[in-house]
Parts: sequence; C-alpha cells; structure tokens
Amino acid sequence: MNIPRNEYPRPQLVRRDWLNLNGEWDYTVDDARNGESLLYFQKESFDQKILVPFCPESRLSGIGDVSFKNCVWYRRNIEIPAAWAGKRILLHFGAVDYLATVYINGVRAGRHKGGYTPFSFDITDLLNESGNYITLSAEDDVRSFNQPVGKQCMEYHSCGCSYTRTTGIWQTVWMEPVSPAHIDTVKIRTDISTPAAQVTVKLSRHTVGCTVTAVATYEGKEVGRAKTRALGMSTTLSLPLSETHLWEAGNGRLYDLSLTLSDDETVLDKVDSYFGLREVALTGKKFLLNGKSIFGRWVLDQGFYPDGIYTAPSDEALKQDILDSMALGFNGARLHQKIFEPRFLYWADKLGYLVWGEHGNWGIRINEFEQLANFLPEWMESVERDYSHPSIIGWCPFNETWDCCGARQDDRILKIVYDMTKAADDTRPVIDTSGNFHVDTDIFDIHEYDQNEKTFREKLASGVYVTFRDRQRHEGQPFFVSEYGGIKWSDKEGGWGYGEAPKTEEEFLARYRALTETLLNNPDCCAFCYTQLYDVEQEQNGLLTYDRKFKFSPEIIRAINTQKAAVED
Repeated sequence: MNIPRNEYPRPQLVRRDWLNLNGEWDYTVDDARNGESLLYFQKESFDQKILVPFCPESRLSGIGDVSFKNCVWYRRNIEIPAAWAGKRILLHFGAVDYLATVYINGVRAGRHKGGYTPFSFDITDLLNESGNYITLSAEDDVRSFNQPVGKQCMEYHSCGCSYTRTTGIWQTVWMEPVSPAHIDTVKIRTDISTPAAQVTVKLSRHTVGCTVTAVATYEGKEVGRAKTRALGMSTTLSLPLSETHLWEAGNGRLYDLSLTLSDDETVLDKVDSYFGLREVALTGKKFLLNGKSIFGRWVLDQGFYPDGIYTAPSDEALKQDILDSMALGFNGARLHQKIFEPRFLYWADKLGYLVWGEHGNWGIRINEFEQLANFLPEWMESVERDYSHPSIIGWCPFNETWDCCGARQDDRILKIVYDMTKAADDTRPVIDTSGNFHVDTDIFDIHEYDQNEKTFREKLASGVYVTFRDRQRHEGQPFFVSEYGGIKWSDKEGGWGYGEAPKTEEEFLARYRALTETLLNNPDCCAFCYTQLYDVEQEQNGLLTYDRKFKFSPEIIRAINTQKAAVED
C-alpha cells in the first residue's frame, strides 16, 4: 500500500538513509488504563487497524471515533534493513498526544510528555535479529486542566472556538541508522551585515577529536566553507558567505547547508540542512525585516483539516494553505494555539511567509504556579526545534490567558516563560500572552472583535488602543492588533462568527475593507492579524471554507490587504 505522508519529516536535519513507519498499525482503546498491568506491550496484535500518522478521531485514520479516549495503544512489526548492520538505530516520533510510552519487543524504551514536540530513542540494544515490534501507549486527558490542549474541545461535541480532539500519534514515525559518533542537532544563526552563518552542531558521544565540516551553497554554487575539530559534544562554526541573498517576505531565498562529521578520512555522518539570511528587529513603532520597515499582514491559521484534524492529508496541503493565504494578500500568519509540524515551516521558509510560533496553551490552569512543569519543558523543546527556521519571526507562548477557576492568572508564569524564551532566543521578539493581560512583552498586542465600523474606527483609527486597562499598560512597544474581524459568512445552518453576519457579499466586503483599512491607516499599528484563514467546523468566519474553497474573489481581498500602511517606509 502507499505510505501516507512519505516525505522526510525533519527538513533541517535530513539523512538520506531512513525508513518511514507510517501506514497500517494495530490499535486499541484502553479507557481504564489497564494496558500496562495487562501487558499490552507484549501482545501480538490489537483488535483494530489504524492508518498512522492520522489520529483516531480523523476519517483518514480509518477509525473516525471522536469520543474521549483516556489511553490508546499502537503496535506494528518492524524489519531492520540488512544494510543497517553495525549501526545504531534511532526511532523517531514527530508528535504524540499526550504522554507517550514506547516499548521495543516488550521492553520499555522511553517516555515523552507533550503532545506537540518530537522525541526519539536509540533502540539498538533492544532489537532482536528478527521478529521485532514496536508498541506505544498514549495517555491523553484534555479535561484534566494539566496539559496544553490548544483548540481541542473539552466538551464531547465541538463548540465555540474549540474543535475535534487529537489523541495519540499525529505526525510521522520513522527510523534511521547512524554511526555511534553522529550529529544530533543543528542550530543556525545568521548575520546579514557580514554576511555569515553561525552553525552550532550538537554531537553524540564518541565525537571528541572528530572534524565537522560545513559547506553552504546557493542554487548549487558553493558560497561558504568552514571546518573545526570537536572538543566536546557541541561545536560552533563561523561560516562566512561570499554572496548575499536575503530572505524576504514573498521571496524565501534559502542557502543549502551540508554538514559532515569525519574521523581522519572516514565519514561518520552527513546531514543536509538549509538556512535563510535575514534578521528581524523592532524600533519605535516599527517591525523591521532586514533593516526595513514591513507591515505584518497576517492571518490566523488554526492548523486543522476536515479529514485529518491536526494532520494535513499531504505535504502539498501544507504548502497550499500558505499559497492560498498569500493569494489573499497576507504575508504571514499566527500559527494559532498549536505547534505546527516542521514540514509546514519548511514551506513557509521556502515561500517567504512570516509566522509566529505559538503553543496550544489552553488547557492548563494559568493561576497555578505548578503548571509551569506541564508547560515550560514542551515550550522550550519547540523553541529549540524551530530556532533555525527563518519564517518564524517571533514567539508567543500564551494566548488569551483568561483567569481560571475563579482565580486570577499567576503573572509569575508569564514572566518566567517570557524570560526563558528570551534566554533561549535573543534574535526574535516575544509576546508573553497574545491579547488582554500583558506582563512583559516586546510587542503590545490586543484582540478587538468590534464589528461596528464606526466604533472600531473610533477606537483604532489613530494611536494605541489599550484593552483591559486595569490589567495592562502600554509602555512604548510597537502596537499590533493580533485578532480582529472574524466576520461570519456561510450558507450553512448554524455555526457562528463574531457579531451579526452580513446579509450580502457586498456588505461583507465593505465591513472587511473598513476594519482592515482602519488598521492599515493607523500610524501606530505595525501589524494586523485577521480571524481567520478558513472555517473550522462550526466556526464559520474564514475567508475560505473548511475544505479550502475561496468564499470571495481573492483578488478583491488582496487589493484591500496590500494597500500601503501608514507605518511603512
């Protein structure tokens, strides 16, 4: 059978030799969580089949069960290629929601907590000569208030702005062979003035004294080369570039990067990567890309698909969402309440699409300091994973941190996460929490869904509008209206959008124009983010339908969005 999502899933650290484990797995539900006691990890089969990497709630999985599932189990046989003999075998999971425990041949290989970030295990010592199998359990409780769930609904049926849940495996599973001495991770930082790339390579054990060589090319031509000897398990190379090709909005010029680990003349590992030469900065009222003012014409992207839920049906579908957004005149997006998969970021890098990296923070009690343990480790994993993507131009760990369970949010949580994010990445702006309750933020953003053109204009035509004045104050940062609009337009019964729905297409477009031009013409506003790119289930306020059909001529929306903003040079 054809393997779904068969593209290499980690585009910034690519090995040529690998094995995709997507496809049919055995599957069962274990609501009582008795599976470990009943030795499910030793079973020869389960009672259902599922198509990985699609979650069991999705149609594409072959299951389509949208009920709550406290625990699910997966199993599949694996065969190790003969050519991998003598290598270490790494087993990778792109993402599993939420608490994943992995077994190889009935023996626990490891555990990972977090529904959005990747993890891997060296399974070499657990393998048999033949007859190998993987078992995985995934515990998930979106109603616990102890895990980030984003827009996954805590009610049985989707409602409001929460949608169908995702349980278990929802990104690609794969294996690859490596030498005992190999490259673990790559982190790339660029300097447009030199120009140069700073490449930090984390290594496995057994690499001290080995040589790391970095070669940068642009459109096939070598433009930079550097070499260093590893003195520990991490080394940094300064890679001067002989040609300057800036990564810009709508023009994702990318340099290819080859990294080789060798011992004398023996190549131990080789990986392919890439980077974009660009820098982002804030000055006064402006957001700068490569030293030039750029207005953020952004749109809210929820990362949901009607047939795959959290998982796009194909790599092409990830790319097409960006192309559709750009056709509407947007130059980027807030990747909303979800850590998107690396393949989406690859297409954003390739196409020159500016995005904000967010976590799916809804679901944790923001008023309990102890919840840092359920949030911060996964958030820092995501910052580490996505640091080198030029398309990510800012971080936003929290969204709308409404007071929880009758108690006020604990501001210490936001402050600590902001500080930790800045410590991990000092090259990008950080918004502590999008909308409403800022504690420490590089950009002051608000959410404003007023549908009345007159009152919207009175609030936002000029100057910085501060919502929740008892909870936050503007301290001179650039100003960003990070949610507005949400105008309903649908021929379906039910569903919702913000405010009263327009009665005609002309009325919709007039309202869209009035709201958007108000923000474009505000001399203090550096960006907007319209809600939203496409409908999601009952939320019918997208510019496209859930199955990605344009509701209006994209040329009309594009003409409105691409008017020159007051803050632009």
